[in-house]
Amino acid sequence: MKKLILASLVASTFAYAGDDNKKDDGWKFNGQALAYYQTTDAHGNGSLFNQSSSKAVTGLQLKAENKDLVGGFGVGFEVTGLSAAALDSDIVSGLVQNAGGTTGGAITQAYVTYGFNNTSLKLGRQHLPASLSPLAYTEGWNAIKNSFEAFLVVNSDIPNTTLVGAYVTKANNSIGDLNDFNKIWNADSVLMLTAQNKSFENLTLTGSFYDILDVAQTSDDQQAIWLDGKYALPHGMKAEAQLGRIYGDFTDSIGGIDSKAFGARFSGKVGDVNLSLAYSTVNKGTINTANIAGSGVKSPLYTQGVLNQNGVKRDANSIKLTGSMKALGGKVIAAYMTSDLGSEALPSVFGTGVGGEGTYQEIEFIYKRKVAKNINMFFAYINQNDDRQGDDDNQNFFRVWARYTF
Repeated sequence: MKKLILASLVASTFAYAGDDNKKDDGWKFNGQALAYYQTTDAHGNGSLFNQSSSKAVTGLQLKAENKDLVGGFGVGFEVTGLSAAALDSDIVSGLVQNAGGTTGGAITQAYVTYGFNNTSLKLGRQHLPASLSPLAYTEGWNAIKNSFEAFLVVNSDIPNTTLVGAYVTKANNSIGDLNDFNKIWNADSVLMLTAQNKSFENLTLTGSFYDILDVAQTSDDQQAIWLDGKYALPHGMKAEAQLGRIYGDFTDSIGGIDSKAFGARFSGKVGDVNLSLAYSTVNKGTINTANIAGSGVKSPLYTQGVLNQNGVKRDANSIKLTGSMKALGGKVIAAYMTSDLGSEALPSVFGTGVGGEGTYQEIEFIYKRKVAKNINMFFAYINQNDDRQGDDDNQNFFRVWARYTF
């Protein structure tokens, strides 16, 4: 109830401040209203669009930001309210996300900023971008993005170079309760250092280092590195490569091995069609190659699709072919993914818990469209095939959402 009251008070503040948007007082107000729905036949254990096989949520998000409130200090606040209204009509059986268990509100961002010369500081609850923090980033696939409690420093004193440091103490998840901020790996914090350089024409190099710190030393520290290179080729083509490793003394204490990953992607345009071909290989390391200091759901690998994350982030060799073009008043995307899975591979998403060796395939058809000035819609149909599921190796999945931004 307190969270609902808080969300109502902030919403009232936004409504009262609406006229101030027209003034040059430094404050910016924005937000979104959304509806989100998905359904699956669960490898024959359910049926598309049945209540028991479907989940949804509706939400309202409001944000206020002033980048120079006083003395160079800025502030930002974002509150989110989620509703189970769709459940009242017996359309779905659960929520894709919640705040406080079911219906409720959450403070999804609350931070202070300060800038001087070529350095900017940000302290508090905030989003972290995947481009500069590939193993602790904010995922945008669900109804509401996940957040971190962190201290972020960005510096650009070195020509053509961006240096980023982050000290992260807690994170919530891209699924589940938005109010559930927990320590990462039950450690005191995560230290992240990133350098991104664009000194060479058409080339962007990014390197990140993570150290999961345990001040009490109740367990050994864990480290990770992630390297990424992007090179723009003639005629709009691009070549990319990524390399990562998650390691530390922890592997000795639990009898595991370091996690290693490599990925490559080549993209270009043929006529009106954008094409890309990606490859990744991940060993059977103890820790999944994923957003390990974030939600742990998605992977930074180029082969990541809508639902195939469990097919790419452990003991897997994967390929992804994607084509997209403007059509039907919006954008149409088609993708095919296949993974050759080893003995330590994970069960597929919505699968029956069967992991290990096998072949996973995924076909995606996505349609995105702006139906009005401030309204965006997303439709996705996915077919999954996991030969480890036995006779019911196929699964169908459908997701749709609409967002009104203001």
